[in-house]
Amino acid sequence: MNDPLGVPSPWVRRFAHLVPKGGAVLDLAAGAGRHARFFAGRGHPVAAVDRNLDGMADLAENGPIERIRADLEDGSPWPLGDRQFAGIVVANYLHRPLLPMLAGALAPDGVLIYETFAVGQGEFGRPSSENYLLRPNELLRVFEPTLTIVGFEHGIDYSPGPKAVQRLAAVKGRDLVPL
Repeated sequence: MNDPLGVPSPWVRRFAHLVPKGGAVLDLAAGAGRHARFFAGRGHPVAAVDRNLDGMADLAENGPIERIRADLEDGSPWPLGDRQFAGIVVANYLHRPLLPMLAGALAPDGVLIYETFAVGQGEFGRPSSENYLLRPNELLRVFEPTLTIVGFEHGIDYSPGPKAVQRLAAVKGRDLVPL
């Protein structure tokens, strides 16, 4: 989760193959775009959303990564309208009002790959506010009714340094997926 700039998370890499080939991917709260760049390199068109696009200033205007400036927490409408995606990636970000929208933004057979900090993270550093920390099994409770869970972890990750995390990978409308 504290991977160097440009290195995609091992969790994202582990489940990336489930995203339908060539399907559009959303990198939500993209930061410098490490996951947007990863999926673009795999041949996916990517929409990278963040309130600050400075970390992606080096990207070509007409390249495979569409940069969308949006503050996801200011009460503005969902910036992507009714667009649907073959893959949605969220890393190191939590804004609970957006969680229900993510399943709706997945196309049939789409894949959600989500990982962020969990309760207990305050022992290791930031964030420490419970507003930004997932409760035990929270991602399961939110997405299990509408998606098929194919991977889930909750605990302390010691690589590269200790952090409390929760991770989920889920698909929409597929019962069996190749692992």
